[in-house]
Amino acid sequence: MADTPLHYQTIGELGRSIRAGKLSPVELTEHLLARSEHLDSKLNAYRFMARQRALAEARAAETALGAGQDLGPLHGIPFAVKDLYDVKNMPTTAGTHLLESHQAAEDCTAVHRLARAGMILTGKTNTVQFAYGGVGINHDHGTPHNPWHETPHAPGGSSSGSGVAVASGQVPIALGSDTGGSVRIPAALCGTTGLKTTVGRISRAGVYPLSWSLDSVGPLTRSVEDAALVYQAMQGPDLKDSSTVGVPGHDVLQGLKDGVRGLRLAFAETVFWEEVHPEVAAAVRESAKVFEEQGAQVGSVEFPEAEEARQLNSGGLIIAAEAYTCNRKWVDEHFDELDPIVAHRIVKGRDIPAHEYLSIIRAWEGLRAKADFALRDVDALLVPSTAIPALPVAEVDADKDIYSQRNLQYLRNTYIGNVLGLCGLSVPCGFTSKGLPIGLMIYCRGFQEETVLRIGYAFQQGSDWHSRRPQLGWAGEGD
Repeated sequence: MADTPLHYQTIGELGRSIRAGKLSPVELTEHLLARSEHLDSKLNAYRFMARQRALAEARAAETALGAGQDLGPLHGIPFAVKDLYDVKNMPTTAGTHLLESHQAAEDCTAVHRLARAGMILTGKTNTVQFAYGGVGINHDHGTPHNPWHETPHAPGGSSSGSGVAVASGQVPIALGSDTGGSVRIPAALCGTTGLKTTVGRISRAGVYPLSWSLDSVGPLTRSVEDAALVYQAMQGPDLKDSSTVGVPGHDVLQGLKDGVRGLRLAFAETVFWEEVHPEVAAAVRESAKVFEEQGAQVGSVEFPEAEEARQLNSGGLIIAAEAYTCNRKWVDEHFDELDPIVAHRIVKGRDIPAHEYLSIIRAWEGLRAKADFALRDVDALLVPSTAIPALPVAEVDADKDIYSQRNLQYLRNTYIGNVLGLCGLSVPCGFTSKGLPIGLMIYCRGFQEETVLRIGYAFQQGSDWHSRRPQLGWAGEGD
């Protein structure tokens, strides 16, 4: 769109301007860095800026492109990463001051692959402590401010800073991680696009772990096409992450624009719709019209496997056990220095018996096979990304009981997909009467990222929710 400000343009729009000689990578990077330096005292999206590295990479991209060495559609495009991702010579703090001396010796695989594609790293974004929470609150480094409301509202977690950075026009794409919804929740609450990939598609090597059984890497972007471009560059086997070994790479771009004519889409009923905010439910149901106008068949299915997944994740025992194993030193030796909400969730994992842990893992395997079979006649499921929209931080953080209740409401529809091994995509599908974003989640069977992206792309061709922008005068925009 010709009238879209530079900082809100998509990767495709920016790339076309760069290749037409209307925009240089250095100019773009300087513009975005300046915007972040101006706005982020209010928004708190970034934990660390990488100004020196970003400008050096921008100059290198500009020189290469000027010499005819074009590395592809991501060349010259800035990006940010959640502060779980190792970046050479920068700390990886995972949301806690206890890790501020944890300096990375090299870039993690995901960052390396995007740098290899010519992308420009602008910095590292804030996260929930140890990436363990769906609301997005961090009592240590501060909570990023959802840009859609002047009063602090939940940004969604745990990739809170990445969601806020993209939504506020500080960077066109930021990486998050998704263990129980940590890409899709901030995408839904901040009005961006968020892709939850299947474990094994993208290497997690060099990404601070929460749960090795469930952790996945995924982007938050302005559009589905942008998510597909970034996914394409990151996916593929990596010997440093055994989950990716034997999983061949694939092309999600070739069929991205094939449309949804003849595809079978279904609203997954039962648990996904329990206690859903009426405006959220209405907006998600309304999405059917967009798909039907493009020739898709839209119906409903019961999908009881979702409820079984909820029951098998009762208490979040697997994540708690693995989170405790990953963070045992900090929990055992520095418990009182941790965010109390996070610490009390992790410490539950200390006393889970091995037989109980292993029984649940085996039950998950059987349930995933059952869900895969149940979806044999459906190309995708449609559900609300979150049951409720963003709520004021002061309300959610009033006490531990309220936090726990709201956290579960944000996580429920997303963690079911993690337990079932699905891939998922959250796309904006409307706004509440208070002007807060609503997310539609598209679920496909595991390893079908090309299908989930194709369906999401079609939705965004028939709607414009993803192109809406927050008004940030209260944060200093326009000063």
